[in-house]
Amino acid sequence: MRPKIFIDGEHGTTGLQIRTRLADRDDLDLMSIPPERRRDAELRSTMLREADIAILCLPDEAAREAVALANGSGTRFIDASTAHRTNPEWVFGFAELEKGHDKKIASARLVSNPGCYSTGAIALIRPLIGSGLLPADYPVTINAISGYSGGGKQLIAQMEDASRDDAITANHFLYGLALTHKHVPEIMARAGLTRRPVFSPSVGRFAQGMIVQVPVHLDLLNGSPSLAAVHRVLAGHYAGQGVVTVAPVDSSERLARLDPEGLNGTNKMELYVFGAEGAGQANLVARLDNLGKGASGAAVQNLDLMIG
Repeated sequence: MRPKIFIDGEHGTTGLQIRTRLADRDDLDLMSIPPERRRDAELRSTMLREADIAILCLPDEAAREAVALANGSGTRFIDASTAHRTNPEWVFGFAELEKGHDKKIASARLVSNPGCYSTGAIALIRPLIGSGLLPADYPVTINAISGYSGGGKQLIAQMEDASRDDAITANHFLYGLALTHKHVPEIMARAGLTRRPVFSPSVGRFAQGMIVQVPVHLDLLNGSPSLAAVHRVLAGHYAGQGVVTVAPVDSSERLARLDPEGLNGTNKMELYVFGAEGAGQANLVARLDNLGKGASGAAVQNLDLMIG
């Protein structure tokens, strides 16, 4: 029997992307609420309880409500909101977090999908803390740029429709200026940081794609490692799987620029170690599609693990 999958919030940006990625699958039974019954609370509750796996693409409170509505039913969940990302009862849905983590996702009932910025930042930071190179209390700075699709339907409309009263005409803008972005708690919890990082996100005038940067002073790391040593830790951590790759040092040295749209349409993530050997500094960079490995692609990857 094919597993029954219900996307609660399928008409939002992430939900639509997940639906599109699953549309041609013949190994799944996709459940859907007809558009004219989207506000039918009883039907929604029934589908949540009858689904084998429910994927939540909802605001935080609605995601918590959905889990409560299915209480006692045995439904498994993948939550794309921020509601459960630091909850220890939920398995964090980044399969490459550490060796064997994919198996934890596969057997979990409750999986929290990572945020897009968080995916890049955690991928860079966690292996270095785990190896002992990066102190957990290091004053981390994270600089990032995302395509505007990461802001959902309203931001997409503001960027694409110049006739709107609230249209955004800037080609690039910073936000989260108070340094309280919603991804910071999960970055700290899942990367292993004990000091709150300075996180500066921004949006560019391109639909999707993302670059996350973590610059570090090597002499402030344990043992004052070389660029090559940092690279070895990252490469060793992600060896043996095909989703997160670490670019070879020599190919990174040859790059003059890095396009945030370079992995669009994929569920891949590339990591880079930039800098000049002996200069004492490194810029650690992650590139991914904010709607791929950063959202809907990760949800589908987690779904595939959960259904075997």
